[in-house]
Amino acid sequence: MKKTCLALAVTLLPLTAFAYPSELEKQLNGAEVSAEVQEIDSNIGGLILYNYGQMDAKCKARFRNGPEAPRTRSADLKAGERKLVTMKFARNIIKLRVDLTCEQNGA
Repeated sequence: MKKTCLALAVTLLPLTAFAYPSELEKQLNGAEVSAEVQEIDSNIGGLILYNYGQMDAKCKARFRNGPEAPRTRSADLKAGERKLVTMKFARNIIKLRVDLTCEQNGA
């Protein structure tokens, strides 16, 4: 039993090898959007967006990783839609910071 547990722990070790801290700052401006930072690879970060409101939303995500220049990605979300926004950096991510700004489309 101990050998089985040890083998399982060793096989799961590479899955946590590139875990990095992340920060998410949200400014939703009335849009009903949920957001979650996703760790994809050691140099690729992602943001899962879900519009649970009744109106469409337009979002901009600004990704920052250490000394690299910030990069911006945009996403248009229809009501009830989910999207993954990704960013690949030239270096390994040490700490991923994402500033998200969303607005409702229409009135």
